[in-house]
Amino acid sequence: MIVKRIKPSKDLKEELLKIEESGIIISGIGSLKRATLRLADEKIVEIEGPLEIISMQGTITADGIHVHIAIANKDGKIIGGHLKGGCKVHTTVEIAILPYNGTLKRSKDEKTGFMELDIGGF
Repeated sequence: MIVKRIKPSKDLKEELLKIEESGIIISGIGSLKRATLRLADEKIVEIEGPLEIISMQGTITADGIHVHIAIANKDGKIIGGHLKGGCKVHTTVEIAILPYNGTLKRSKDEKTGFMELDIGGF
């Protein structure tokens, strides 16, 4: 297992993109000053903190990341979506990653138009 800590004021997405190991994010907790998410209808929302990361999962490949995150505001209201740039760490973010023995990659899916995980025909 790979465990990483992202320090205050760093951009969460930028720091995840720096991780060289391919793997599956199985846990992510911490706090954010602000967050930018893409919702299910593809709307982009910006949320001002302080925010607690309730849950974070995703994949890390040599071609990029795909991460979903759930955050709670100071009143405990939760929102979640696709992680975008602009999520600034408040005090810390702690991440646990299961490494993948092999090569994970992404390729453009003609149906979705997005860079999707390519796992050999599945």
